[in-house]
Amino acid sequence: MKLSAMTLRTLREAPNDAEAVSHKLLVRGGYIKRVASGVYSYLPLGMKVLTKVSQIVREEFDASGAQEVLLPALHPRELWAQTGRINSMADVLMEVESKAGSFVLGPTHEEVMVYTVSQELSSYRDLPATLYQIQTKFRDEPRSRFGLMRTREFIMADAYSFDVDQEAMKVSYTKLYDAYHRAFHRMDLPFTPVEADSGAIGGDVNHEFMSPSPIGEDFFAHCQSCGYAANIEAAVRSFVPTSPEVAPGSMRVVETPGAPGITEAIAGFAEHGISITASQMLKCLACRDRDGSILLLVVPGDREVRLTGGRTMLSDEEIASLHFLVKGYIGPMNMAEHGVRVVADLSVSESSVWATGANRADHHVVDAVVGRDFTPDAYESLVTVQDGDLCPRCGSSMVLQRAVEIGHTFQLGLFYSESKIPTARYTDASGELQPYYMGCYGIGITRLLAVLVEHWADEKGIRWPLAVAPYHVVIVALGYSRSDEVRVAAESLYDALRARGVEALLDDRDLSPGASFADVELIGIPLIVVVGARGLREGTVEVRNRLSGEESKMPLDSVVDQVEVVVSGATRIS
Repeated sequence: MKLSAMTLRTLREAPNDAEAVSHKLLVRGGYIKRVASGVYSYLPLGMKVLTKVSQIVREEFDASGAQEVLLPALHPRELWAQTGRINSMADVLMEVESKAGSFVLGPTHEEVMVYTVSQELSSYRDLPATLYQIQTKFRDEPRSRFGLMRTREFIMADAYSFDVDQEAMKVSYTKLYDAYHRAFHRMDLPFTPVEADSGAIGGDVNHEFMSPSPIGEDFFAHCQSCGYAANIEAAVRSFVPTSPEVAPGSMRVVETPGAPGITEAIAGFAEHGISITASQMLKCLACRDRDGSILLLVVPGDREVRLTGGRTMLSDEEIASLHFLVKGYIGPMNMAEHGVRVVADLSVSESSVWATGANRADHHVVDAVVGRDFTPDAYESLVTVQDGDLCPRCGSSMVLQRAVEIGHTFQLGLFYSESKIPTARYTDASGELQPYYMGCYGIGITRLLAVLVEHWADEKGIRWPLAVAPYHVVIVALGYSRSDEVRVAAESLYDALRARGVEALLDDRDLSPGASFADVELIGIPLIVVVGARGLREGTVEVRNRLSGEESKMPLDSVVDQVEVVVSGATRIS
């Protein structure tokens, strides 16, 4: 492609709404254009990168034995009602009413995939099978931001595996899990697979693939000693038991008017001459378990609760309807008589004396003793981990890393097939109907563009790794329109590179050298070959590597061979 013929307009300034580096550079470089909040058009350069990223994922999924399909974006509403996700995912679903009925714009495709393959995978002889697609998804994000990082319409590669039992499912899962590693390595993208919570997708074992980023909206805990890594929602900590404190006396009720929070309660205690810190208080949160029962989660007052396993906080209205719960003054005492289980963080047993809510408006208690004034029904790791918390595997200190989720893999097991989707069945060797053991796998294709730019960009602009770059090489011809010698040499290089399968751009525009370099450095083509009259007199051209920053002179008659070697080595299939 010659730049004079390309649909491309670069910008010197980023739009006012662009916060992230990737958002600024992808707009300035002519890769994307905003149509509405969270909705973007992909211009020719952007489409080239999307195609490269998609093809890498496609090749690695194919290599794992998966087969590509294409499912509809419009899903009959009744399929989502059947699994209950019409309600559980209501906050992000986009629904469409038409003359043909009610539809959901698919944010994910479990329901439609099972419906599609229910006859094709009807026998144990048809299994195992893994199918995938690269498809547009829709989610009504409440706060679309950071350009392609969080959008309402996006492209995802999503795969679904079907197996006869749990062991077979694990084999299929491992194949896709390994495919993720190969794909991200080929893109030169740093990543860490971490243990994660299943959220609205469901299932038990799952991993998020996290890429470190200063604008990441997620964190993961990482132990550098043993390699333990888990999403902040799933990470747990170890703790060192301490000797229990001795209670000074019986539990006492203290009046603390207008003090529904930890900070306010501490101030209320101080007015009575009682010195209490947040770490000496219990934070009690009422929630609903996945089975619908009510739980009281109890953690130290200086820590945040980690909700997992489908647990959800009770609303203010739900709390108000339960006379024994007083919002802001909840304590763990006497919950059994109301049928409420008390689940405490492991650290609650470290010290036997606590201050907490009195289950009366405007009142707290002090000197509440574990085992005397209240006894948890169970202990779990409930708190969100912090820097310096101890690793649950080896006991070393952990660190938190800000990151972006670029992929997610789930072992769904029977989560959908056993009860949610009646058609998710196959006939076993004895003729009996059995539910599929399923897995699902997603990679955010459009988000990867932003993550790659965030990782590789420098002060001059984008720097694409060769495997995903829209073009491998750009030839900058200094004085193209004024020098026949330069024009002929540049055109000859351009034709020779293309003949070798190297994707080349030729800057044949009538621009100053400064303007030309500013453009090609902004759009991030990995290799820049500079053809100028002075170099041609010496029989050389200049080659600049945007990723490494290296600059070198190469003989004109060997540059095509050397560039071909570099490109082929970086873009070969693993």
